[in-house]
Amino acid sequence: MGASDPEVAPWARGGAAGMAGAGAGAGARGGAAAGVEARARDPPPAHRAHPRHPRPAAQPSARRMDGASGGLGSGDNAPTTEALFVALGAGVTALSHPLLYVKLLIQVGHEPMPPTLGTNVLGRKVLYLPSFFTYAKYIVQVDGKIGLFRGLSPRLMSNALSTVTRGSMKKVFPPDEIEQVSNKDDMKTSLKKVVKETSYEMMMQCVSRMLAHPLHVISMRCMVQFVGREAKYSGVLSSIGKIFKEEGLLGFFVGLVPHLLGDVVFLWGCNLLAHFINAYLVDDSVSDTPGGLGNDQNPGSQFSQALAVRSYTKFVMGIAVSMLTYPFLLVGDLMAVNNCGLQAGLPPYSPVFKSWIHCWKYLSVQGQLFRGSSLLFRRVSSGSCFALE
Repeated sequence: MGASDPEVAPWARGGAAGMAGAGAGAGARGGAAAGVEARARDPPPAHRAHPRHPRPAAQPSARRMDGASGGLGSGDNAPTTEALFVALGAGVTALSHPLLYVKLLIQVGHEPMPPTLGTNVLGRKVLYLPSFFTYAKYIVQVDGKIGLFRGLSPRLMSNALSTVTRGSMKKVFPPDEIEQVSNKDDMKTSLKKVVKETSYEMMMQCVSRMLAHPLHVISMRCMVQFVGREAKYSGVLSSIGKIFKEEGLLGFFVGLVPHLLGDVVFLWGCNLLAHFINAYLVDDSVSDTPGGLGNDQNPGSQFSQALAVRSYTKFVMGIAVSMLTYPFLLVGDLMAVNNCGLQAGLPPYSPVFKSWIHCWKYLSVQGQLFRGSSLLFRRVSSGSCFALE
């Protein structure tokens, strides 16, 4: 999961998001994608029942139960449930913070330790940069164990704000009821459902991202102060004052556009790919085997294997799409710290970029669009401009 995640890191959110960087990155990304496809893949209604094994009576949907008696998110339980999600997200954020901290330092090109000589699987000698564990030990040597949690406070606030925003939007703009479908005969209806649900999730993700982004910028800048040993951004309130005074209102939203684009591409790519694969390649009858699944005593179990296959499909698609959208995460994080008065955002670590497109083109020419995507086996690439500094 990447160093960016307005709610919980991309893979902590859904299944989220997670690769070492995709945080999310993730993040809400994985949760949004998983939620859409899960609702799109519930067992079909009774009139589509298997010819030999009748389906059990349809149960009321989760949304209707929430609005009725005793649902998890209904009545007096709603504030408690929301507080529980905020607390759970804060715990995940705190535990994953050292990982994202090291990732951000690698993203900005800070390599304080020299590479070591090793061999690859083919027996060739290659140079390897320090892994996450070696890098984390170095930070502990410099700043102590507490140093691994530099920038955690604004990140916790950012995630909490994003979670509350998404919950509030669901109450103000509740999603419409849509008939559950899963047969190939209902492809048009099913695709419409996925498109509608993805559009709804995209709206919530974009709004929560925009509201939480100023705190994300502050968190990024607090962390990269490790590079130049600065103390310019020390607290949330003082950081807000400094950014507003030096950069104006727009200073709180630097790097927002690539993050939004990455979120949008991830949601649509993950949901549509998973939908088409599950619709065309996964057969509901895969579970109707002589081994006992789908018998008259347990008719609903005939879909268990198909649902399991679909869940793996969503997980794999989430990983694949998050890897493809990683450059958006990298560019957004670099723009958040570029030319802000900190050494990590100035030459020689980074040129002063005119726009995020300029940053993207620069990284592309240098072959660095995926810098920081791996934290364990980090080879020195031929195009790396920071690796040996």
